[in-house]
Amino acid sequence: MLWQKGRSSDNEVKNKGGGRGLGLGVVVVVIIASLLFDNSPAQIRQWFDVLSTGDAAGQMTPLPQVASAQDDQQTEFVRKVLHSTEDVWSQIFRSDGKQYPAPRFVLFHGKEQSVCGAASVTMGPFYCPDDRQIYLDLDFFQEMQERFQAAGDFARAYVIAHEVGHHVQNLLGTSEQVEQAVQHGESLEGEDGLSMRQELQADCLAGVWAYHAQQQQLDWLKSGDVETALNAATQIGEDTVQKQSRGYVMPDSFTHGTAAERVRWFKAGFSSGDIKSCNTFEAAWL
Repeated sequence: MLWQKGRSSDNEVKNKGGGRGLGLGVVVVVIIASLLFDNSPAQIRQWFDVLSTGDAAGQMTPLPQVASAQDDQQTEFVRKVLHSTEDVWSQIFRSDGKQYPAPRFVLFHGKEQSVCGAASVTMGPFYCPDDRQIYLDLDFFQEMQERFQAAGDFARAYVIAHEVGHHVQNLLGTSEQVEQAVQHGESLEGEDGLSMRQELQADCLAGVWAYHAQQQQLDWLKSGDVETALNAATQIGEDTVQKQSRGYVMPDSFTHGTAAERVRWFKAGFSSGDIKSCNTFEAAWL
């Protein structure tokens, strides 16, 4: 992936604070993290305590300065991919007579505080709809490579584009509709749950971005790049992760989708480049 040729986004930030009551998005993040990383009930309760109370002094922990050459390169990589998503989604929204307010990307090491609660490498990257920011511990890229065997630049770009996909859902009102549906009793978890459909749609939107990014920069993707994204989707599929961590699969607890489903929906977006191909909520099967 020739990511160096693109322009860099200015929407990468270092510090954001705040904190308020737990919303549905934060609860989903905790559920997802507990499933992916097989944490104990005590650990999960600790997360809820931290997310509910925040820093007792109301202060932000200073963000460690990014000093190493590797960190500098990772930061620049994120800025390049983020700028590409801004170009693509601005064009798509503009064609529909709308404006695209881009999300901001918070990069950190260790821990960071978002409006949605605490962020860390254990939580994985996530989008906070309340402040329209994406939080990513740069150590997660190493986690992808070492724990999930998901190496490659385009694998990392897929993760970024997936989180941007959640921002697109927020702008289009999809996230609010999901929250309202849950409040009316519809299931969030499970093989046919709303969380599955929302996450798989974000995978599809990542594919839509990849299609248009390649059109805008014709030689940006190299041979084998798409395969690294598909491998990442496979390695973080819930059936794959649960088999590795527990030795068995629990479909009733699914929130993100199986390996095959995540690959299928990314391909749907990448092959069509059309946001209409990403209507996972109306799909008869995932």
